Amino acid sequence: MSEIKDFKDLIIWQKGMEIAEQCYFVTKKFPKEELYGMVLQVRKSSSSIPANISEGYGRRASGDYKRFLNIAQGSVNETETHLLLSARVGLCTLKDMEIIINNLKEETRMISALIKKLNY
Repeated sequence: MSEIKDFKDLIIWQKGMEIAEQCYFVTKKFPKEELYGMVLQVRKSSSSIPANISEGYGRRASGDYKRFLNIAQGSVNETETHLLLSARVGLCTLKDMEIIINNLKEETRMISALIKKLNY
């Protein structure tokens, strides 16, 4: 196992970045009239996942870190909701979202495990 020197070494942050990147790519296919609607919502919520993980890590206090991890979890839920709604209103298909939603579930497991570890 390699040493963690900064937040970029965290697998949980790397997965969050992957999710955000996937969301940027999938929303490029959305209609132009959604640029300031659903495209913006999906991109903001997905980019908030790794942003909050890195911000919490930088706080160096486990209470602050847990708070930011909980915010990141909220952003995971928000992103999934936006993606599911996008499929429901015909902006994409659930098949288009399958990989991202699976990654969101994996991110949830990692966030929960890290919060649990910080409680000990």
